[in-house]
Amino acid sequence: MTTFGVQLRNQRDPQRGFTLVELLLTLTILGILATVAVPSFVDIIKKQKVKDMGTEIQLALVKARSEAIKQNDNVTLAPVTANDWTSGWRISGASPETRSPFTGVAIAGPTNVVYQSSGRIAGSISPAFDISAPNSNVHQCVSVDLSGRPYVKAAAC
Repeated sequence: MTTFGVQLRNQRDPQRGFTLVELLLTLTILGILATVAVPSFVDIIKKQKVKDMGTEIQLALVKARSEAIKQNDNVTLAPVTANDWTSGWRISGASPETRSPFTGVAIAGPTNVVYQSSGRIAGSISPAFDISAPNSNVHQCVSVDLSGRPYVKAAAC
């Protein structure tokens, strides 16, 4: 009787798997979803690159300011290549530091930022860095007040 029960159970079980139509329908739906999602991922990546660069510049400014105070001397933050902040930057001083190039963003900024031994900015103009992504309206502004403290805001300068 158990043999008969097993045979009946096996006869009632349908075959398992996917038909070709089900597979094609699933792949079509996945393709449509991927097509819709890809542009938003590109925008997310651009926003993140701009935010990362803003944070990098802010940290470099804080580092240069603290070095100027620590060394009791002027410290300069300047791009490695003249007027091209995307080529990286250099912090002068007793322990010089260089940042490597950064791709995927555009940066408009001053020719350099000089911190005095007091931690204040040399000069009477507050420097600002406008960071943007190409072919996008994403912007980040890193500005420095005359006291030397950098600020970041999610907008153009």
